Amino acid sequence: MGIPNLQIAHIKPSVPIFQGGMGIGISLSGLASAVANAGGVGIISGTGITLEEMRYHIRKARELTNGQGYIGVNVLFAMNDFAEKMKAAMEEKVDFIISGAGISRDMYAWGREYNVPVISIVSSAKVARLSERLGAAAVVVEGHEAGGHLGTDRPLFEILPEVLETVKIPVLAAGGIMTGADVAKAMKMGATGVQMGTRFVASVECDAPMSFKQMYVDAVPEDLELVKTTVGLQGRVIKNKFIDMIRAGGKVKVDKCTDCLKSCSYRFCTSESLKRSVAGDTETGLVFAGARVGEIKEILPVKQIIDKIMEECKQAYPIDQNNLALS
Repeated sequence: MGIPNLQIAHIKPSVPIFQGGMGIGISLSGLASAVANAGGVGIISGTGITLEEMRYHIRKARELTNGQGYIGVNVLFAMNDFAEKMKAAMEEKVDFIISGAGISRDMYAWGREYNVPVISIVSSAKVARLSERLGAAAVVVEGHEAGGHLGTDRPLFEILPEVLETVKIPVLAAGGIMTGADVAKAMKMGATGVQMGTRFVASVECDAPMSFKQMYVDAVPEDLELVKTTVGLQGRVIKNKFIDMIRAGGKVKVDKCTDCLKSCSYRFCTSESLKRSVAGDTETGLVFAGARVGEIKEILPVKQIIDKIMEECKQAYPIDQNNLALS
């Protein structure tokens, strides 16, 4: 029996890959539309951009995909503009909303009101069960290997079986997914599909600047470090001058606080530091990356990345072509 089709509500992509939502300008319409055009599911991150910019990128992605494929929006629960961004994305009739760093009853209620599926990012069976009960259309199980903010210190393939045993809704595996063999392993275990972020940063169509992408290509395992950001969670980053400044509780002066977080330590500005790196200053800004970033050796077009992953998946897990079309 081959790998089954990925289906979440009306979402039925030809390849079982969601592109992770990466904030402050990393995954916007350019990356999301390229993934959707290659047969996967594209995600625009609403974090760190204005409401108007988010609406623009949703519409631009629709234009770049000719209204085909699937485009969703990632909205971070920890942000003060969470509700506003979520409702605006739903008004734009995105295919789904995906949210992490917390959950609320309201977001599922809004999903029912606008008829937009809501997907939760979780790191435990307990939160997965709660998400299902509240109305999540699916959950993304994210392990410690992920880039950005981390909700657990446990590896993905340790958490995944526990979640699969707990919920009946579709489950996507995330955190350290880099190759087709990883995709096959997750789906053999029972996952509906996977979510990948880090690999897509080093793509031609990613919305990040070349200096940011090059950090990924040049990184080796020794370059990675865990730091606690002002969101209150640890995040895996690539070491640079900024990390030297904040290591061991150091503080960095904030030029202007926009009060973007529901709860903030004010040691430095996570948003401001991410914006600096995305503007091209990758030495004095945060550069998030997944644990396996060192495996990336070149910047490739999204379609080439997905085709390679699916060919590897085919080799690792014989695929019934009637169940899964290779893009």
